Amino acid sequence: MKTIGIIALSGEVDKNKLELAVINLENLGFNVVLSKNIFDKKRYLAGDDDTKLKALYDFVQNPDIDLIMSARGGYGLIRLVNKIDYSIIKNNPKPFVGFSDFTALLLLIYKNTGMITYHGPMVCSDFGCEVLTDPHPNPPRWRGEESAPTPVLPQKGGDDISFTYRNFLKALNGEQLNFQGNKIYKEGSANGIIWGGNLATVVSLCGQDFIPDEDFVFFAEDLNEPAYKIDRMFTQLFNIEKFKANCKGIVLGDFLDTDNQEWLEEFFYAFPLPTAGGFKITHAKDKITIPIGKKCNLERANLVIY
Repeated sequence: MKTIGIIALSGEVDKNKLELAVINLENLGFNVVLSKNIFDKKRYLAGDDDTKLKALYDFVQNPDIDLIMSARGGYGLIRLVNKIDYSIIKNNPKPFVGFSDFTALLLLIYKNTGMITYHGPMVCSDFGCEVLTDPHPNPPRWRGEESAPTPVLPQKGGDDISFTYRNFLKALNGEQLNFQGNKIYKEGSANGIIWGGNLATVVSLCGQDFIPDEDFVFFAEDLNEPAYKIDRMFTQLFNIEKFKANCKGIVLGDFLDTDNQEWLEEFFYAFPLPTAGGFKITHAKDKITIPIGKKCNLERANLVIY
């Protein structure tokens, strides 16, 4: 049975959602450990920076924790990324999983250690919003546990948690991933590592050494950003010579609750690189997990990660 360490490095955590998520994860067959700062609060943050760093190192160096998953997003990680000793993470490798604000940590772990990180589900938003009333008695299949059957996950009210969960496990198990978008903005193919995340968080890293040295296909999503800001953020990235030189293609997820989808479409059609959209990279419920740093091929609207 695998153990998930749930950590709070961004905004303060909703206790009710977290408690429900712990029940659901345990019902899915995981052991769960909470970081010591999980319910801390300092202004809009989950405690002070030093306490968060200690919680991070405690989890990284704990051999009983197999995977570290973000409790939630919000804001706070760019306060930490220049304070982290990445050699500790490199010497104690384990998967890191999350999205939104957690993008900052995922990208800088990859940059500083070469470790694959996972743009995927978070605890409160993906496991803490509904009760799983029909848990499967067997633990989930994870790499090294081939004898354990994959759980048959329940459906409730027409929602199926298994889409996000199954994609999460496939990515962690190192399987080849095949994703199909639904829109081609610019024909063509692109190869490189798959790299990106929440657009606003990626842009917040500007000024640091965060862009990959190798060719990459950039994936992006965001929430509650007006069209002009999305335009500005992409433009800011493409004004960086290294980004422009190494980015070979663009994979677009959801840009939810924006003010003008038509303007966004015009902007996306103007990208100079092979570009496809409609991938379930999103703040919404059903999402795929992207292993940052793995090789990929984008061919029209088909993304293969291997």
